[in-house]
Amino acid sequence: MKIAVSGKGGVGKTTFSASLVKYYLQQGYQVYAVDADPDVSLGTVLGLPEGVVDGLKPIVEMREIVANNTGGTGAFFSLNPDVEGLLNSYCYREGKLSFLKMGAVKQGGSACYCRENSVLNALIGTLLVRKQEVVVLDMGAGIEHLTRGTARGVDMMVIVTEPSRVSIHTAKVIQQLAGDIGVKHVGFVGNKVRNRKEEQFLYDHLPSDSLLGIIPFNENVLEYAMGITGVGPTGLFDVSGITHRIMREVGETEGL
Repeated sequence: MKIAVSGKGGVGKTTFSASLVKYYLQQGYQVYAVDADPDVSLGTVLGLPEGVVDGLKPIVEMREIVANNTGGTGAFFSLNPDVEGLLNSYCYREGKLSFLKMGAVKQGGSACYCRENSVLNALIGTLLVRKQEVVVLDMGAGIEHLTRGTARGVDMMVIVTEPSRVSIHTAKVIQQLAGDIGVKHVGFVGNKVRNRKEEQFLYDHLPSDSLLGIIPFNENVLEYAMGITGVGPTGLFDVSGITHRIMREVGETEGL
């Protein structure tokens, strides 16, 4: 199962991603947790050691390694670099969890980031297309890490949204972008829902057949995100029902 998670900043997207990772680990699967959101640390929300999260440099910033994997520092470089070595050497592993920091896709400017973006695209392609493990890709509000070539490997794009017009608007923009590059299955998750009125707002503004689930507002989640000790895993979401809905949507009834 390959799941990409996106949504407007602050909607709880990274906490939802971490909840998916924890759920699949509890089910006994090998899981790749990929931090592709430069603004929030998936590793921190997962509860990984602070020193590990801070010390794990994003792949896009490892210029020497990027150069070595794209054919050196000359003017010409491979558009299809071999990244298996990167996956084997630069993931943090803890039991059945493999954690990887991608870094941001670089835009045009004074420096050329063609090599870095080539490596990022190859990494995503390798994880989504060739790897058999569960992959949870925590993205920013955009979908820059996905291209037409890698989108075919995504089983489901989950867009997390709050019950607000701004958040809904962002969610629908992301849905359009995902459809434009060929993501076949796109679903929404409503988060931070405090009452029936807010729940109805989501049903009124999102297609009911694409609404995978509603997550009520939970004070523990806020405390967990703030790093308050003693909160523990109750600071993550119960996503069991949502994962079952995802598997039904993508037509997977046995295994992943």
